[in-house]
Amino acid sequence: MKTRIYISSLVLLLAMSGTAFSQPKRVLIVHSVGRDFSPWDDYGRKIREELRIQSKDPIDIFEVSLSTARFPDGNEDAFVSYVNAVFSARKLDLIMTIGGPAARFFQQNRKRIFPSIPTLYAALAQQMSANAPATDAMVSVDVDVLSTLHQILNLVPETTKVFVVMGNSPIEKLWLQEMRKLFEPLASRVEITYSNELSLEQILQQVAILPPRTFIVYGQMLVDAAGVVHEGKAAIGRIHAVANAPMFSEQDAFFGLGVVGGRMTNTSDVSRQTAAVAVRILNGESPGSIKMPPIPAAHPRFDSRELKRWNISEGQLPPGSELFFHVPSLWEQYRPQLTGILAAILLQAGIIALLLVERRRRIVAQAEATSRRHEVVRLNRVTTASVLSSAIAHELYQPLGAILSNAEAAQMLIKAHPLDVAQLGEILSDIVRDEQRASEIINGLRNLLNNRTGADLQPLNLNATVRDVVRIVSPEVTRRGVVLRTILATEQLWVRCDPIHLQQVIINLVMNGIDAMEDVANPHELTIRTNLTDTGKVEARISDSGPGISNEQLTEIFDAFVTTKPQGTGLGLPIARTIVESYGGELWAESRMRGAVFSFTLPLARA
Repeated sequence: MKTRIYISSLVLLLAMSGTAFSQPKRVLIVHSVGRDFSPWDDYGRKIREELRIQSKDPIDIFEVSLSTARFPDGNEDAFVSYVNAVFSARKLDLIMTIGGPAARFFQQNRKRIFPSIPTLYAALAQQMSANAPATDAMVSVDVDVLSTLHQILNLVPETTKVFVVMGNSPIEKLWLQEMRKLFEPLASRVEITYSNELSLEQILQQVAILPPRTFIVYGQMLVDAAGVVHEGKAAIGRIHAVANAPMFSEQDAFFGLGVVGGRMTNTSDVSRQTAAVAVRILNGESPGSIKMPPIPAAHPRFDSRELKRWNISEGQLPPGSELFFHVPSLWEQYRPQLTGILAAILLQAGIIALLLVERRRRIVAQAEATSRRHEVVRLNRVTTASVLSSAIAHELYQPLGAILSNAEAAQMLIKAHPLDVAQLGEILSDIVRDEQRASEIINGLRNLLNNRTGADLQPLNLNATVRDVVRIVSPEVTRRGVVLRTILATEQLWVRCDPIHLQQVIINLVMNGIDAMEDVANPHELTIRTNLTDTGKVEARISDSGPGISNEQLTEIFDAFVTTKPQGTGLGLPIARTIVESYGGELWAESRMRGAVFSFTLPLARA
């Protein structure tokens, strides 16, 4: 039991000791102007962040601001009394000043404000650090204002004028004197104008109408000549919005707000080193023993947006420059996607090109095939005409002989007295009739042999075409002793095609039927039927009384060079089917108990 009491007491003692060790460190931060004035607001914010990151102990931060840096009539004694009254009972562990005015104030009043408390002067320009006591710590900054002007002249040598933006508060007047002294050697090269005697509204008017080859150097704008106080970064934002010239500054607190860039103070580095020194002091190290070299300006940094706005080439920048705020192009943002799209487009273009080449080749091949097919069709017609030539010659002999006989009779009547005019008129009428008959035969043969084109397509009556075919083949039908019958539909069957092509199909089918009956005993009968099918198509059926077609032959009868005739070419039926199908129709064959039937259909056309 006693052992448990001892253990509990030990745990309680350790907890109380830990609580004592974890008491927060109290730090008083004194701002030169106010915690919301640039660039000190950036220093204050980043120092607070770094203190909390680097310190193992909790830190309690208090902040106060001077007014004497803004107003020349500020009462320093009242501020000293205020600080002593507020913080005398708080047991401060460290006093930290930010900026030159706060550092000078504490140096001048060190004996009156907590002289025993360690003091750290932070973000103090090296030019204003000469009077710092050796017992205090200091983190100074190498503020090279002159280098800003040199950077402008090196970047754009043709610069002729520099407009310096500077306010009219006591601290700004102090820096203005420093700048005038530093810029004096360059007065013969460029014209330098200062804005300390202008209000911000007047400055905005000036920067909007600056002459060409002018640059703006932005120093500070705490209080303008009209006495208006400008907190934060609002002033530089308004100037950038209307300025017609590029703007530089040695303070990186304004980088990204319209400043082109260059070698600027490194607020982050200064804040980080300041916090590190503060932690060392809070951990018991003597401030006077901590010696920090001035922190130089950072490597040149430039705002890509401002370079683009003022047409300043990246090639003009000093070596080792870093680019910030780069606005990526569409290609940079979506390079993988655009690369894929471009590859797809190129692949598609290649495929399309190949397809176009293949299409052209196909068109050429189709044109050649069509030309060859037309030539074969014409040769088929020539072959058909050759077969019919003897019958046609015999058919022509009759009207020509009649014409000759009638002409001789007319010659004899002319010599007779008196002249029989009535009989002479009858003879002449017979001559005209026989001549028309001969012309019809010759025209039919000529049309059969002519080359045809797509321009010859026309609506025609299938029944009329059948009658024309009957007239053409009737001499051959009579010569071979075939009985040809036509059973035509009562209505007109209109189709749209070439009339000679249609004649050729029917003639081929008719001649095939006649040839099939050559070695078959009588009767030799051939029938041509036309009708309108239930599906609304025009149909023609050519049937014969020949031996028919075997099942084996039916499967290949429309193949090229397949024939059952000793003298056949095997092209008639393939050509006939090609012609019918080219007009959207069908051609097929059937075998019956006696003979065969060849049928074809064509779409019905308007008259």
